[in-house]
Amino acid sequence: MQNPPPGPPPGGGQPPNYQPPSGQQPGYPPQQPGYQQPGYQPAATGGVDKKTGAILAYLLGWVTGVIFLFVGKNDPDIKFHGAQSLVFFGGMTVIFWALRIIGAFLPGVIGVLLGLVIFVLGIFTFVVWIMCLVRAASGNGARFQIPLVGSFVTPYAEQIANAVS
Repeated sequence: MQNPPPGPPPGGGQPPNYQPPSGQQPGYPPQQPGYQQPGYQPAATGGVDKKTGAILAYLLGWVTGVIFLFVGKNDPDIKFHGAQSLVFFGGMTVIFWALRIIGAFLPGVIGVLLGLVIFVLGIFTFVVWIMCLVRAASGNGARFQIPLVGSFVTPYAEQIANAVS
C-alpha cells in the first residue's frame, strides 16, 4: 500500500471552486492579524542600517559623503553623517589644493613653512578621519560633532542634510 501524498486530500470535501474566507489558501492554517511565520524577516526599508551608513559616509571622505547624503535620504542620521563628511573632508580638500597652489609660487623658507603647515593639516585630517570611523562604529550611527571643528562644521552639515529630500 502506498502512502498518500502530502497536503490536503484531493477535493478536501469542498466544492471545486471554493475560496476560503479572507483570502487564505486552502490547506493552510488560518492567520491571525499580526501573525508572522517563524523565521520571517521583514524587508529593510532604507536599504542601509544607521551604523553601516555612518561608517560608509566617512570611508572615502567627501566622495562617500556625497553618495550617502543621497543614498540615506530617508534616514536623517545617515544624511547628517554624509553632509558632515562632505563639509569637513571637502573643505580640507579645498584648503589643501589652495595651499599647494600658493606654495608653488612661494620660494625659500616661506614655501618650506607652508609645506610644514600642509603636513600638519594632513596629519590632523587623518586623525579626524580615524576618529569619525571609530565614533560612527561605536555609536551605532548616532550623530556626533567632529572634535575641534565640530561647532563650525555642524551647522553647515545640518543645513545641507535638511536641504536633501
